[in-house]
Amino acid sequence: MSASSLFTRILDGEIPGEIVAEDERLFVLRDINPQAALHLLVVPKREYVDVVELAADDPALLAEMVAMAGRLAREHADGDFRLLFNVGENSGQTVPHVHAHVLAGDLRETNLVGR
Repeated sequence: MSASSLFTRILDGEIPGEIVAEDERLFVLRDINPQAALHLLVVPKREYVDVVELAADDPALLAEMVAMAGRLAREHADGDFRLLFNVGENSGQTVPHVHAHVLAGDLRETNLVGR
């Protein structure tokens, strides 16, 4: 049996994290190293290694993640947002539990525009 991911440990209250939203299948955290005015992580409660595995196993959950990202961007910013998934260590994925980065605010002030 493998150890729980960092995100599961946050959800279970084993380690601190700021959960800003939650439903039956997802929870949302503030990123501890924000790259934009709004930087949230949308995380499935069930552990999938990456978005490719999630899309193959449960495309409806992937759609729920996108819908949650849109709702949060409307609630916490102007509704415009960037949605980013990293797949693999070489892309910057540091936690092997799929999560979507929701970035909003004035992204022109960051190095994230145009990538």
